[in-house]
Amino acid sequence: MCGMMRTRVRVLVCRARATLRGERRDAGMVTSEYALGIVAAAGLAVVLYRVLTSEQVSAKLRALVERALDAGM
Repeated sequence: MCGMMRTRVRVLVCRARATLRGERRDAGMVTSEYALGIVAAAGLAVVLYRVLTSEQVSAKLRALVERALDAGM
């Protein structure tokens, strides 16, 4: 048990030293993560476009802008 704890402590110390020196095992995202992020962003953009160009939302936004412009007069 004592030897196992020493090994674990050594591993933690080595990781801490590597972190202080700026070394990292994972330097960034891989291509598949970028691709997944782009697909998710494109999907969200499509949903937002559909919502904002719907007739109900367009009418509400138009009414809001007209009311704001009339309030200044």
